Amino acid sequence: MMNKKLLSLFIAPVVFFVFAPLAQAYIGLCCAHCGGNMPMNLVGAGIPETHEYRFKISQMFMNMGPLRDGTSEINNTDILGAPNGTTFAVAPERMRTYMTMGSAAYSFTDNFAAMMMVSYIRNEMDMEFNQPLQASTGTKGFTMFSDGISDLTLLGKYRLYSDDHLAPTNQVSVLFGVSLPTGSIDKTFSRNPVPGQNGTILPFRMQTGSGTVDPIIGLTYQGSSDPWWYGANFKLEAHLYDNDQGYHRGQEARYDFYLMRQVHPRAVLITELNYWYEGKYSDEPFDQRVNGEGHAGFNPNAGFLSPLFDPQNYGGHQFAVSFGFQFQPVPLHIMELIATLPIYQDLNGPQLQQDFMIQFTYYLEIPTKKSRRYVGFKPPQELGF
Repeated sequence: MMNKKLLSLFIAPVVFFVFAPLAQAYIGLCCAHCGGNMPMNLVGAGIPETHEYRFKISQMFMNMGPLRDGTSEINNTDILGAPNGTTFAVAPERMRTYMTMGSAAYSFTDNFAAMMMVSYIRNEMDMEFNQPLQASTGTKGFTMFSDGISDLTLLGKYRLYSDDHLAPTNQVSVLFGVSLPTGSIDKTFSRNPVPGQNGTILPFRMQTGSGTVDPIIGLTYQGSSDPWWYGANFKLEAHLYDNDQGYHRGQEARYDFYLMRQVHPRAVLITELNYWYEGKYSDEPFDQRVNGEGHAGFNPNAGFLSPLFDPQNYGGHQFAVSFGFQFQPVPLHIMELIATLPIYQDLNGPQLQQDFMIQFTYYLEIPTKKSRRYVGFKPPQELGF
């Protein structure tokens, strides 16, 4: 009896390390239940196997600039001047956003998983003064700054269809949830060299939250044909009512199409086509339209000091391509690096266009004792070994 137990303890890890790479050629780097591989930068990606946890941490860097109005780039010199609605005292040059994102998920059944996500955001935006402000402050401009926690997202993902219970090659899932207003809509200037401006409200893009509870719905298709993985992802985030500052963000929609090729049992290459739509903000915040912050002379009826304060100068359409790879250093761990480059932007400007974005993700799966993949369990017969 003891010899059989010792033999089973020896054989179990051998079977896992010998046959797992062979299984991965079919199921990908992720679990079989979730359909194998899906890019980690997409919402709803990385669904764990049934009765397993997954944790994901990502570091994103985005660079924005120069200015764009519609489909045309514009120079700051074209819009710097006296604040009158078409020219402004201050214009943005570049923006850098650093976002550290953390998420956790658990699959309760083969068809349903729950997720939560939150981020820490750091924004830096270089601003250029018009000639009078350069003369009065003795500097060409300054760098706006804000940081803080983003809104908290709670999501569920339910599998509507799959062609195989354990390792599907075609499946469709619905995504649903809410974004909760844990971020801030009251960030203020702290580094402005113009007298009287510090302590006044920062522009929309420098805030870290929406200030509203926002419903989210999405639809995902995932398919595979060894060694290819492909799919489409759609997400809509609706902003339906005004926050405490008296405005709401524009509606947001995103479409993503991806194609992945497994080039090694531990490596997958990624290509994506991404589309974003964002509407304009509904109104100015209370601090602007009533107190006159962001307007010349603190007069709500005067021109905006910068195009960033105008709710009409936000949103638009953007197409981008993304390239990257996933690598599995050890079983249940995945690393991913993805770079995104815009190929077409039609923006409600003048506003900063996206230049590029880079995101690194580390993904970890933790089986519980109820999981099919828990160490010591016999592999399911459906896997074929």
